[in-house]
Amino acid sequence: MALAIATIIACQSEKKTDQTIDSATNALQPLTDPISFKYDSVKVYSINPVSADAHVTDTAKAVILYPVFTDSKLNDFVLKKITGTVDAEKTFSTYDSYAKGFIKDFDSFQKENPDRIQTWFLTINTKVIKQNPLYIALYTTYINFSGGAHPNSSFTYQNYNPVTHQKIILDSLLLPGSNAKLSAIAEKIFRKNEKLTPDQSLKNSYFFENDTFKLNDNFTITDEGLLFLYNPYEIKAYAFGITKLLIPFSELKDIAKPKSLISPNN
Repeated sequence: MALAIATIIACQSEKKTDQTIDSATNALQPLTDPISFKYDSVKVYSINPVSADAHVTDTAKAVILYPVFTDSKLNDFVLKKITGTVDAEKTFSTYDSYAKGFIKDFDSFQKENPDRIQTWFLTINTKVIKQNPLYIALYTTYINFSGGAHPNSSFTYQNYNPVTHQKIILDSLLLPGSNAKLSAIAEKIFRKNEKLTPDQSLKNSYFFENDTFKLNDNFTITDEGLLFLYNPYEIKAYAFGITKLLIPFSELKDIAKPKSLISPNN
């Protein structure tokens, strides 16, 4: 099977806009419209079958679906986040080089282990799940199999400010010193969702360090509130999959930074 790279362009486009600067305040103003984008993809197959058996034609593949924005800085942000999912020590200038790197690893493995039949695959799908002039939320589904008992998977949110060209972090949304209050609110909701009593130990069924509940930084802002996601193995055994935790805006009103994306009057 010859090496194939297929590109699929689909989805949506909107009016292209630029950020503006208020000459009176010399401050960045919100974009008047969301930044336009479309989806593209790359698909790379290995030329080597997984087995020397002529009846076996299956081989490894890498498929990456990603948004392409009219803003180059945003595209660079997305590229770095997607290609940094597996190995932060490596850098890739294109999605194609990232996919080819995965296939190269398979080819090396297959050459060194001709009797071990393993159908490697890499699937990365990044979608825009929310967008407004001050906020772009991305959701990446990452599934990888390169040997082992089962595929590895992760599901991550990225939050981006298209005006400042910066990643939005949780602290930027909260009043100073509010992390403990947020954690207490979240733990109460978590225990209710998991049907735990207020003082029941987390030690036996969860992986929280020192038997202490903790929020992670994998979050997004929905129409209902702050949504956190824990990946497989992060706080529970793999068989339980992901765990989502939604904190409604009503619970955040006393700790939200004024005029932030989670404040009542944003």
